[in-house]
Order: sequence, then structure tokens, then C-alpha cells
Amino acid sequence: MTNLFAKAGIAAIIALGAISATAVTASANDFHPGVQQARYDHPRGRACSPGFAVQKARDMGLRRARIDNITPRRVVVEGFGRRGPDRIVFANAPGCPLIRR
Repeated sequence: MTNLFAKAGIAAIIALGAISATAVTASANDFHPGVQQARYDHPRGRACSPGFAVQKARDMGLRRARIDNITPRRVVVEGFGRRGPDRIVFANAPGCPLIRR
């Protein structure tokens, strides 16, 4: 008899867990018929432009900044800092995030 109650209790716990998971999944759908969302892409494209990388390096204090190397992953800008020749590496992504100084 105890074995029957134990099995019924386990089945009830599993059923309650399945009901709560189904309710969360069903409410996660954010569908509104007739409403469309517009997508906005920045005009600067999907890569770091060389001119923007040079300007950003100049703003960071690099004098006579110029592009040294461009790969699919990074843009390298060389110039002169306070202590002589210096190099700044940017990621080849929108906004030119800094990788290494």
C-alpha cells in the first residue's frame, strides 16, 4: 500500500512540474498579429572602417596614425605615442572596439 502511495505521489509531482513548464512556455510567445517590428541597421556597416579606426587612434593620443594591417578580425593602426612608435589594435566590428594598446 505504501508503494502505491509513493508511486502516486511521484506521478503527481511530475504532472505538476509539466503543467508549470507548459504554462511558462505558452506565455513566452509574444505574437501580435498585424504588428511588425522594423529593423534598423547602422549606416556605418558591419565592419570597422579604416578612417574611423585612424580617427579613434588619434583621439586616444596617437600622432601620425596610419593603417598598418587589416584582417577579417582586426585593424592595426600604427603611429607615435609619448614614448615613440606605438600600435593600437581594434576589432574589425562596428564601432571599432579596442583589443590591445
